[in-house]
Amino acid sequence: MASEPNGSCNKGIVDSYMLLNPKEAGFFDLLHVLYSRNLRNRKFVDSKAEGDYEGSFRHRWLIFVSVVLQKLLLLLAKPLALFGSFIEFVINLIYLNGGFIMIFVNFLSGHLVVPDRNAQNYLSCIGNLDARVKLDAIKRDDCRYYVSLAMMASKASYENVAYLKYLVKTHWKMEFVGFFDCWNESQGKATTQVLILLDKHEQRDTYVVAFRGTEPFDADAWCTDLDISWYGIPGVGKVHGGFMKALGLQKNEGWPVEIQRDENLPPLAYYVIRDILRKGLSENPNAKFIITGHSLGGALAILFPTIMFLHDEKLLIERLEGIYTFGQPRVGDEAYANFMKKNLKENSIRYCRFVYCNDIVPRLPYDDKDLLFKHFGVCLFFNRRYELKVLEEEPNKNYFSPWCVIPMVFNAALELLRSFTIAYKHGPHYREGWFLFGFRLFGLVLPGLPAHGTQDYINSTLLGAIEKHFRTE
Repeated sequence: MASEPNGSCNKGIVDSYMLLNPKEAGFFDLLHVLYSRNLRNRKFVDSKAEGDYEGSFRHRWLIFVSVVLQKLLLLLAKPLALFGSFIEFVINLIYLNGGFIMIFVNFLSGHLVVPDRNAQNYLSCIGNLDARVKLDAIKRDDCRYYVSLAMMASKASYENVAYLKYLVKTHWKMEFVGFFDCWNESQGKATTQVLILLDKHEQRDTYVVAFRGTEPFDADAWCTDLDISWYGIPGVGKVHGGFMKALGLQKNEGWPVEIQRDENLPPLAYYVIRDILRKGLSENPNAKFIITGHSLGGALAILFPTIMFLHDEKLLIERLEGIYTFGQPRVGDEAYANFMKKNLKENSIRYCRFVYCNDIVPRLPYDDKDLLFKHFGVCLFFNRRYELKVLEEEPNKNYFSPWCVIPMVFNAALELLRSFTIAYKHGPHYREGWFLFGFRLFGLVLPGLPAHGTQDYINSTLLGAIEKHFRTE
């Protein structure tokens, strides 16, 4: 480790933790959790915490479910990835050839377009659900501009590098700073992706840092979401273990201020972003930056300034203009929420958490007596008609309520019908394709899953009445 300034060697140290390792969990070891409170002897549990092992049966049941689901995902990781690649390939094959019938026409005529996964015209499943690329729905002088840009960048972060370079330079007329595959020390692979771009305009230059969220067929990302492990940081609180590891937590060192790392290895997300911003902001006194992300990306977006505050990164703190998250899960406990509220307020940093209707992800992990996770900050909640309510917590905060099943299924049916009418009501920019329509059908079985898609979050920034909330005073 490199030397650390101003005696900050203890900043970021982890003093307690409760970690779950699904690879080490055997069948009988897991069953033992359900009838015994003594978790200390379970080989898949690594802990340094007092009093956290005498929980209720429900708490142990949640640990059981978390580990079982992770083991199942690890088992299915390769076939799931192959299935996702096949689905993506077929959708791009249909799209690039102009329809299903044209595939055969082009094949017989020798003009079949075969998708290239690294090409600028190849879209991920997320991109095919919502293929919009233009930013002209909101003008630059509109107070909603940077919120809309944040959501569009969050959506774009799911795509490949060639697509992103073309999108940022050609469509958005901005500077492509980089797209990074970042290392996860715990999983031993690059699992975290982040897009950085620079929006130059007159005297206001804005860096946009957009974390990629959970991809539908990425078992590693789903394991990160489902991991209810936690780390405790003195003065900060307990924070979701999966998100901490995805951002770049060091296995035995926590969050050192400076690290030494081989340049040939994939970077760690927090450190590579911080160093790029340090350099860019120090060279441009008029530049600021915003952080954003959808789903898992939203969790990383709010966790990034947490470590920034912890390390007292004065330059970055002064230039951070806003944090905008979309469909973000909960990140930490009440102590963590208080730490963040205090620092955001003292430094006049805007943090807005967008939640669309019955989206399941912002309602996880649970906020109850058995789990420690809490939301904080302003919640901009949008219903099916994209009507805005400014709340402290979204309705039905833990999702799994028997009283809400029928209303949620009914709402999903109305969202399905809306697919046919929204373009007539609001214009062609809001048209929904057949792939998204098929995805919305899942809402009739699992309400809240299609509501997590990027389409409704983009629509919320464009159609929701958020002007008063974002108007500059």
